[in-house]
Amino acid sequence: MFGKTKVKIVFTVVLSLLALMIVTLSTIYLSSRAAMRNENDEMLMTYIALYDPENQREDFDFEREDPPPLEHDNMFSEFPGMMQGKGHMRNEPGFRLSTFYSVAYSGSGEIIAINNGDNGLQSEDTLLEIASAALDSKKETGTYGNIYYRVAEKDGYTLVAMIDGTIGDKNLELLFKQMLMIGSAAVAVLLAISVIVARSIVRPLEENDIRQKRFVSDAGHELKTPVAVISANSELLRREIGESEWLDNIDYENSRMSELIKQLLMLSKAENEKIPKETLDFSKLVNGEVLPFESLAFEKGKTIISEAENGIFVEGSQNQLRQLVSVLLDNALSHGTGTEIYLSLKSERHFACLSVTNESDPLDDEQLAHIFDRFYRTDESRESEGSHYGLGLSIAHAVASAHGGQIRADYKNGRAVFTVLIPKK
Repeated sequence: MFGKTKVKIVFTVVLSLLALMIVTLSTIYLSSRAAMRNENDEMLMTYIALYDPENQREDFDFEREDPPPLEHDNMFSEFPGMMQGKGHMRNEPGFRLSTFYSVAYSGSGEIIAINNGDNGLQSEDTLLEIASAALDSKKETGTYGNIYYRVAEKDGYTLVAMIDGTIGDKNLELLFKQMLMIGSAAVAVLLAISVIVARSIVRPLEENDIRQKRFVSDAGHELKTPVAVISANSELLRREIGESEWLDNIDYENSRMSELIKQLLMLSKAENEKIPKETLDFSKLVNGEVLPFESLAFEKGKTIISEAENGIFVEGSQNQLRQLVSVLLDNALSHGTGTEIYLSLKSERHFACLSVTNESDPLDDEQLAHIFDRFYRTDESRESEGSHYGLGLSIAHAVASAHGGQIRADYKNGRAVFTVLIPKK
């Protein structure tokens, strides 16, 4: 139980860290990419504003501290913000070191000029292909591989300006890989820390649970002696004074106490002791356990309908598995509201699936969540009758866990359904 708690704590911590890392990396990557696109777009706007179709090389005067007034100031009206200092971007290193390309078209669609950069990294055919794709997209800006482009209408011609973003994209990719490596290392370190923290959190609870189980076992053994003494003294008094309602009451309560101690010791054994396992015919065991309960059901005006597949084998303790089946049938007979009880045993993949179904009073989610707790009764106002102390289902849960299986309770269509999964041999 506590092992699962540790796993849940570690899983929750790691999942939270992974989610945080994914959100952080995505935010950094997307914001960096958006900033790079904005910077490229601003440089393209500057390039377009300074573009002269008569000079394909755009030999800008980078050495001048202040650019000369542009002849066509109306160009900046197409690009808000250019007159507020963005025109000076041409003096920045990023602008001066970037490689620009351009294709200019006349109003009739004829090519006026092609500029493939100072180094000629892109062929004219490639530039024409990119420019054609840009015009066909009907978008003002966009990307084509590692090329960023902007389409602008100039005086009597259309200009497709492009900038090579290979270096920026590579740097962005490298940044993302480094963040991913650092983030993964951080998650690994925090995973180790979370394991240590989970152990420190669970250890006091685990030690307390061990003490409680030891107390139940020790108390059960210690109580066996006084119960036996009371029974013996009651018998001696009965011989001396004869029958008495007071002695009958003592015997009845002593018998109930003896049964409670027996169940406590069974629960302690199922939870604490390592069971000797053997290969068992679970189908035969279940059918054998149903037989004595059929007569009990008949006395209460009920019927047990059993459907058990043959040839299902499991590995475990015969006594404990008999106790498991007995608890489920006894629970159905004692607390079921209908006249029919359904028992089913079938093979499901790697498990033997045992289910007991009976009509029942409504069970809400809170009751189902605590139904396997010790001394828990769904009807708190009901007096305990006979040998029912709220320990039976706790024993069933302990037996299922000791055999590497699981048990669950559901309430469907007015019926309580208890399902046990035991690994098959």
